[in-house]
Amino acid sequence: MINLHPVDFLIILLYIGLVLVLGFRRKKSTDSGSEDYLLAGRRLTLPAFVATLVSTWYGGILGVGEYSYLYGVSNWLVFGVPYYLAAFIFAMFLAKRARRSQIYTIPHQLDKSYGKAASIFGAFLVFVMTAPAAYVLMLATLMQFLFGWPLIWGLIAGTLFSVGYVWSGGFRSVVRTDLLQFILMFGAFFLILPLSVAKFGGLDFLRANLPATHFLWHGGQGAQYIFVWYFIALTTLVDASFYQRCFAAKTESVARRGILVSILFWIVFDFMTTFTGLYARAALPHLQNPVTSYLELSAVVLPVGLQGLFLVGLLATIMSTIDSYAFLSAMSIGRDMIWRLRGEKSEEHIARYTRIGLLLTAVLSIAIAWWAQSVIAIWKEVGSIAAPALLVPLASSFSERWRMQPRTALWTMIAGSGISGFWALTKHVALLSGQGGYWLNVEPIFPGLIVTFLMWMFDQGARKL
Repeated sequence: MINLHPVDFLIILLYIGLVLVLGFRRKKSTDSGSEDYLLAGRRLTLPAFVATLVSTWYGGILGVGEYSYLYGVSNWLVFGVPYYLAAFIFAMFLAKRARRSQIYTIPHQLDKSYGKAASIFGAFLVFVMTAPAAYVLMLATLMQFLFGWPLIWGLIAGTLFSVGYVWSGGFRSVVRTDLLQFILMFGAFFLILPLSVAKFGGLDFLRANLPATHFLWHGGQGAQYIFVWYFIALTTLVDASFYQRCFAAKTESVARRGILVSILFWIVFDFMTTFTGLYARAALPHLQNPVTSYLELSAVVLPVGLQGLFLVGLLATIMSTIDSYAFLSAMSIGRDMIWRLRGEKSEEHIARYTRIGLLLTAVLSIAIAWWAQSVIAIWKEVGSIAAPALLVPLASSFSERWRMQPRTALWTMIAGSGISGFWALTKHVALLSGQGGYWLNVEPIFPGLIVTFLMWMFDQGARKL
């Protein structure tokens, strides 16, 4: 726990109050249907699109600090470059198609292409994939650092606060608060990085105080470990937040240009966060918990007032992702499972079902965070299982030529998630027996992707016979 000055606490309280005001403010509008609640009426402008996508996709700020502290500049090659490439592919090949489709969610697209069974299974995968467990864990860790709370109470309080205003305002609340979070997250690192350079020195200081591996592309990690993140980055192509923003964009052009502009902002932000992590390691080489590296550095570098602003920036970065992913996960439960299973024609009760989904999402997120207690482990495990299941069926669903047969698409999703999930379990079984590593030393994502791609090829061949 850090001893904060009352001024810094006041800044944090003002931020919390402002978020609540923005989140609970209701727009006076006669449009109160499901499209307004789920997609803000499909009227998202370019600035709003960029702000909400950039802030939502970067909630793993403490995980980035942890990785930069431990492995140096390879952070950029693991959490930067592969995701820029995947986002660029999405922008060029999927963004306009998604906006043109006039659908609501990924499972909605699966239903349109492959039928109800594939849609329900896809909704379950999206529910698990978007449950913001990693970000809830980061927020709880931050609360521990600020207030000295036990982890479990931080998990519960942080989750309830982050989803509370979404309960009321839906996607509009997410967008309004993300505009504020976007400004604060960039402002935080525009503060701490220059002041770290001024206090400690430039590259000469880093070279003299960092392990040599921190300047290598792999950071001392194995090539397969680095390589697997380039495949995990393919989850971008099935990332519900990308699709939701495209579905909500005002035009097809806004959807594509918004992603391309967002990539530029991510590059700038990654530069600042990576080098801030390097300064944390160089200045504080013996931290017990590297997840707190940014927090510990702020206590050393920043004066009263500025430390409060920096901590608010970290809170904003994390919360902008929790509320957005929690809402996406809730949509999968509310619209794509409960509403669809009940077979209702009217969309009158979708908002109510989505709120039920928010409660289930909160419980699942807290449970996963408490069990894993590692941000990077959650990202890696969930991404390795969900990506193989959804990637091929969803990507091919937007083209009549490459689309799979409904039954094959369903079994492809089941096989992809099942095989990758089994592979992930082999490591945990090995650890119980005193060993380590996945079966055959192969990362879980690879067998899942191979199987789903082969099933897609088989389906394509069968259609031509």
